[in-house]
Amino acid sequence: MKQKVSVLFVCMGNICRSPTAHAVFRKLSEDEGLAQHLVIDSAGTHAYHVGNPPDTRSMQTAVKRGIEMADLRARKVDFSDLIEFDYVLAMDADNHQNLIQMAPRDLQSKIRLFMEFAPDYGHDYVPDPYYGGPDGFESVFDMVEAASRGLLTHIKQNHLI
Repeated sequence: MKQKVSVLFVCMGNICRSPTAHAVFRKLSEDEGLAQHLVIDSAGTHAYHVGNPPDTRSMQTAVKRGIEMADLRARKVDFSDLIEFDYVLAMDADNHQNLIQMAPRDLQSKIRLFMEFAPDYGHDYVPDPYYGGPDGFESVFDMVEAASRGLLTHIKQNHLI
């Protein structure tokens, strides 16, 4: 068994979708007593918001669901992330393609779409809620919870048991 499994969630600016996934997956792993086996982080493919906390609407949605994410800060994905993380999970096809273009061929297999871990959900990607209303953040949260549960099950089956 590997010491720790590392997961990096990636969206464009790292203030809505990827920090939501980071916080939800962190809480789920803590609730299941698995946090000590995981390294969890998030980043963006663009540097628009580096150093900023998550979008207020994301944090409000999280708090309503008992999840804290105010400690997270946006950062840009770095080439070293592609080497260090076991799972690099993009929120949509554009960010997936940006990551694939950054990665040498031998690292591309670890770059996946996050929604692959929620195949029954019926969506290939997590839509960006930034320009929408509060319903978009609720919807993103539901999708992220479903994919986080699937990811944790996958990790338990393939790495931790």
